[in-house]
Amino acid sequence: MTFRSSRWLLAPVVAGAVAAAGLSLVNPITAADAGPAKGKARNVIFINGDGMAAAQREAARLYLAGLDGQLTMDKLPYSGQLTTSPHDPASPITDSAAAATAWATGEKTYNGAISVDVDGNPLPTLGAQAKAAGKATGLVTTAQVTDASPAAFFANTANRSAQDEIARQYLEVTKPDVILGGGEDWWLPAGAAGAYPDKPAEDTSEASKGTKGDLITEAKAKGYQYVSTADQLQAAKGGKLLGLFANEELFQQRPEGEGDVYNPPASLATMTDKALSTLSKNKQGFFLFVEEEGIDEFAHANNGTRMLQALGELEKAVAVARNYAASHPDTLVVVTGDHECGGLTVEDTATSDESGDGISAEDGPFPIKGSSLSFNLDWTTSGHTGADVPSPRSVRWPSSSAASTRTPTCTTCSPRSSPADPPGRALPSRIRDGRALRSAPPDRFAPG
Repeated sequence: MTFRSSRWLLAPVVAGAVAAAGLSLVNPITAADAGPAKGKARNVIFINGDGMAAAQREAARLYLAGLDGQLTMDKLPYSGQLTTSPHDPASPITDSAAAATAWATGEKTYNGAISVDVDGNPLPTLGAQAKAAGKATGLVTTAQVTDASPAAFFANTANRSAQDEIARQYLEVTKPDVILGGGEDWWLPAGAAGAYPDKPAEDTSEASKGTKGDLITEAKAKGYQYVSTADQLQAAKGGKLLGLFANEELFQQRPEGEGDVYNPPASLATMTDKALSTLSKNKQGFFLFVEEEGIDEFAHANNGTRMLQALGELEKAVAVARNYAASHPDTLVVVTGDHECGGLTVEDTATSDESGDGISAEDGPFPIKGSSLSFNLDWTTSGHTGADVPSPRSVRWPSSSAASTRTPTCTTCSPRSSPADPPGRALPSRIRDGRALRSAPPDRFAPG
């Protein structure tokens, strides 16, 4: 990722995040007037607004905060900008798998890859390295917990569609302490419905489809408490936690008025709060990945109403993370997006729709909070684009670090239909069993 900042020349996001676990920390959230609080970033909260670039953020700001308002992420004291191109032989535009791999490993790769390099070799991941350093780890998402973005931090596979293999690696290899989101279908074999029935009326294509056995039973045997409702999540006490709250995503992603639903059984903010209260019991600190998937999925459908709703839920989760950091000054918070989706622009309602109907039609008008004015959203595609994405954070990266010599680049996410395994990239046995990781740089996650 390439970063630019008016306040600091930045190292890459992934390099800064891992370096902050062992290098000096400046956290103006808690010491705006008291000078820099120096020490080590014991905790990292990495938040992904999937599909969120500058236009999505500006639309959310107008809609949620008004003309002179700020989102919670806007209030973080430092900001960078990152490019998102992958190392893919077929496309200069990233998917979520290649994007998250760049974050989690510091290396670009091809679309569809989950923390493997362009030759299919597994790479050490942030999640695995944090665990090896004695830290608690976790992931929270409104997508499937085994979807591309969270998977890249805790698994290695040549094809993002191998979600049951990713689930197996969570339990048997990287062992995150908290796993919360959707995707129950991938944890159970075909024909063995779990808490959420097969072929529900809202999407009859959803059904259990795993090939690795009953992974929920395996998780319980390994000490995870399994929950499938918000009430069960609230009641869960300590220890390892697995929560699956839907067959697939925690919403139904469709064009507006065509069965689109955004009403997660457990909200992103609720899941984030529970993850933080669970992980924070580890005195060595923690690494937590948080993701709002609905921004991307509804942008694919050019559904501005639901996209803004998902952005609002992301805003609540960012507030949870920022509030935690306010009382825990050894915490780094990063908020970013893996790519842009929809080719979105924010326009005045007085302008004509230059781009026509269909995929590129205008969406709106949407009210600006606290104002009589409104705005339109103008889409230019239903796919990802190569637009840069902002990256606000709570901590200024150190100006010199071992990690700063690396320049990883981010990538994007795609709708549920995953790309086919690229030619010549069959899943090698060394990746399937998740054991053959390259040795990690010793300073990536310093204990404490």
